[in-house]
Amino acid sequence: MASPEEPQAARVRLPHLQLDELLEELQARLDAARGTRDRVHSLLEAVLSVGRELDLEQALYSIVEAAAALVDAEYAALGVIGPDGRRLSAFHTIGVTEEQITRIGPFPEGHGILGELISHPEPLRLTKISEHPASYGFPPNHPPMNTFLGVPIRVRDQIFGNLYLTEKRGGAQFDQEDESVLSTLAVAAGVAIDNARLYEQSRLRERWLRANAEITHSLMSGGGRTEVLGQIAERAAEITGSALSAVALPMEDTGSLAVEIAVGMDAKAHQGLVLRLDRTLMGLAFSSAAPAVSADVSHDDRISPEPPRFQGLGPAVAVPIGTSEEGVRGVLLLARGSGRPEFSPTETETLQAFAAQAAVAMELAERRQDAEEVAVLKDRDRIARDLHDLAIQRLFATGMTLQSAGRFIEHPEASERVVRAVDDLDETIKIIRSTIFGLRSREGTDGTGLRARVVRIAGEAAPVLGFAPSVRLEGLVDTDVPREIAEHVVAVLSEALTNIARHAHAGRADVVLTADSRQVRLTVTDNGTGISPDGRRSGLLNMAERAEQLGGRMELSRPADGGTRLVWWVPKPNGS
Repeated sequence: MASPEEPQAARVRLPHLQLDELLEELQARLDAARGTRDRVHSLLEAVLSVGRELDLEQALYSIVEAAAALVDAEYAALGVIGPDGRRLSAFHTIGVTEEQITRIGPFPEGHGILGELISHPEPLRLTKISEHPASYGFPPNHPPMNTFLGVPIRVRDQIFGNLYLTEKRGGAQFDQEDESVLSTLAVAAGVAIDNARLYEQSRLRERWLRANAEITHSLMSGGGRTEVLGQIAERAAEITGSALSAVALPMEDTGSLAVEIAVGMDAKAHQGLVLRLDRTLMGLAFSSAAPAVSADVSHDDRISPEPPRFQGLGPAVAVPIGTSEEGVRGVLLLARGSGRPEFSPTETETLQAFAAQAAVAMELAERRQDAEEVAVLKDRDRIARDLHDLAIQRLFATGMTLQSAGRFIEHPEASERVVRAVDDLDETIKIIRSTIFGLRSREGTDGTGLRARVVRIAGEAAPVLGFAPSVRLEGLVDTDVPREIAEHVVAVLSEALTNIARHAHAGRADVVLTADSRQVRLTVTDNGTGISPDGRRSGLLNMAERAEQLGGRMELSRPADGGTRLVWWVPKPNGS
């Protein structure tokens, strides 16, 4: 039987229990309010942090870092959508080490779940990635990921990219509050990205203006065409962050381009290269008078694989120098390293404006060269006129005087000497007349320069070979190679390509013609079967004799990868 005190004790304990529950609930609400306050504070700090960045790359990294901290995610990434609006052009990530990235392979391009957010730019929250219809797994060596939260980043109503968060720490799920926080950060990120891009554009505009001023100063100071084109190539590569920059100019009457300037990665592989108009970026830009863009120049079907020259390079753009109305004078090519961002339409448009400087440079250089040639021709005409009007007339008069005086000379030997002197004067007059004719004729007007002849021979050999041989011309081939040597070079090249077509069974041939201050060197290489020991060698003997006649040599060797290498060289008459 209970004592009278027990009900009283129960009534005392019940209020205590209710009070404890109320205190616990109050504590939980206080903790939640404090957590919300701390999270809002963290969000504000993140917004201020990303808003302070003016460097675009650093701003993107700060956004990814802040996103991971705000929703407590183990992995975070920001994918930048490319110009085509269908795939990612850049991918900034944290939570994955460089070693892991190397093992995983190339960054994603925007397929699967990542592509889902590109196609439908709305917040996406998943409990398990693999259960979504768009998911098709991860590449080998990729860390396991289940929970997912993604939100788009808009810059002025345009989708710039997406934030991707995976694996909330502690095994928890991303909730509605995480989505709200991340969406708020994405709005601030859009503003920060816009500010960074505007700042970057202003700095780029300043650098382009400075480069234009430098080139204009060089032009006004009388800089040559090669010097100015070199400056244009260097400044364009520097400002756009390109690993390679090249300028190609058309070769008259050949339907080809020759690379006059090349700076940067593997520049020697491009310098002097002769390019077709149909299977190169530069050729396409020249023939269409419009920019030609490649996402990956090392794996582009529009580019001839031989000779190999784009290893380690990725995005590339070729812009015409000049316009279709005024005439395209050449092409400027820029290529970035593999994995670098593609050239945007804005960059391409700026490059076109900058390439106009090259057109101005070439126009001024040509006008200056024309003026110099006119001055030389006028000087030649003056010399020829003076020789004709003064020297020849006086020599002729002297000869007539001696001839008349010879009749009065009785001594036979003296008379004979006078006759010889008159004959010498006649020969001298003939020599001077020949010199006058040479002064009044303009060399090189027949369009038979060595460059054009070499390219023409290579083009004519293509149908017989079954492929177009690559051609590289280095040095002042047209102006510094004497006519006699040029004739031998043409004959040797024709014979060498004919031999390859008849006997080598090759799938590739490379022609390199180099002219420097000491010698002229022709190198023809193929990947065929090599020279047969019992084969006919009359053609080879003829080529060797041509070299020996001019004091040079011809050498045959077998490269390490097979085939034949023919090196034919002769010294220049004025070489040291």
